[in-house]
Amino acid sequence: MSYHNPYTPPRKSATFDDHTLAEIRRAAATGIYDIRGAGTKRKVPHFDDLLFLGASISRYPLEGYREKCDTSVVLGSRFAKKPIMLKTPITIAGMSFGALSGNAKEALGRGATIAGTSTTTGDGGMTDEERGHSQTLVYQYLPSRYGMNPRDLRRADAIEVVVGQGAKPGGGGMLLGQKISDRVANMRNLPKGIDQRSACRHPDWTGPDDLEIKIMELREITDWEKPIYVKVGGARPYYDTALAVKAGADVVVLDGMQGGTAATQDVFIENVGMPTLACIRPAVQALQDLGMHRKVQLIISGGIRSGADVAKALALGADAVAIGTAALVAIGDNDPRWEAEYQKLGTTAGAYDDWHEGKDPAGITTQDPELAKRLDPVAAGRRLANYLKVMTLEAQTIARACGKNHLHNLEPEDLVALTIEASAMAQVPLAGTNWIPGKGGF
Repeated sequence: MSYHNPYTPPRKSATFDDHTLAEIRRAAATGIYDIRGAGTKRKVPHFDDLLFLGASISRYPLEGYREKCDTSVVLGSRFAKKPIMLKTPITIAGMSFGALSGNAKEALGRGATIAGTSTTTGDGGMTDEERGHSQTLVYQYLPSRYGMNPRDLRRADAIEVVVGQGAKPGGGGMLLGQKISDRVANMRNLPKGIDQRSACRHPDWTGPDDLEIKIMELREITDWEKPIYVKVGGARPYYDTALAVKAGADVVVLDGMQGGTAATQDVFIENVGMPTLACIRPAVQALQDLGMHRKVQLIISGGIRSGADVAKALALGADAVAIGTAALVAIGDNDPRWEAEYQKLGTTAGAYDDWHEGKDPAGITTQDPELAKRLDPVAAGRRLANYLKVMTLEAQTIARACGKNHLHNLEPEDLVALTIEASAMAQVPLAGTNWIPGKGGF
């Protein structure tokens, strides 16, 4: 005979939690896997697990805003005749026209230009509006080859060869038919309204030797003027960085699993790749082992939200960062003003990740002309510029507190970790000790 203890509430399983049970039922009912946008939602070690050690007696801080703290960065100085010079090390990551509306792409270009930084095309080609409103535009060269043509390669200020993305290293993205409008279909040479899935690897090369040949082709097409970036997902950062450098890259872009995506399988987003924090130090080590640290620039992306995140990434050895999801939020995505409409879509502001469905009330991740009109690219560009300005000022504030007159002078010695996991990944001491897991100390 069983006995129910009235004093003990029912206990749910940590393994079979409410989300897991709901996903099992959804899969059983539909027979299809779940697709969504955004990066991982699981909690992983991140920049919040690191703290800076401000200056006191053993270090001399810089005085407020009276002493200069430089934020400029040069990208692509290894081989390119015309390297990129930016006022801030915070760049805008690649997000395609197709995944985003034309107004959203224009807003990103406007905001980046005001802030003195670069933006990136993403898959699907270059629009005239984006090129026209972007002082510095990086052209992504992806496995799909959508929209790729020599004219746009030459119109770009840099070229980013995309090998992988943090949210789906080893996989391709998806663009559902409802977002393939006449213009998107024409730019991508696709039939209108038909679901499209991007390739997961480049069709004309299978390894680093072929990548070297491809980089040489791109250099010849652009008369050696444009910096060539290579973007990889955070999976094997040491070897991927080393091979990209050996293939001739000017810049390596490394994307952790918190990096967003327009759409792919949820199981992919949550179970493939590594946290951004775990990727930086192996990549830096590869550059150092090759004698190329600061000669080949390293851009880190995936979950960058604030000036503190920027400062921590640079202290760990990056030269710059790229933001995607945060930039969309800055121009108006997931805004509570549209809460009633998000509710109608079965979600809420701040949790909306069904970008692939093209029903974004904010007019950002959509090709619906009526929804897209809701986004004013001029006002949205100003908001992005404000956000970038604040992030830069925050990073400067931290650098000054550590006694540094340039953001690139921040170093691992300025950091401690709050958890053993973060200490091991970032290779900085656990707070209050000089112990780094696997490195000795006490």
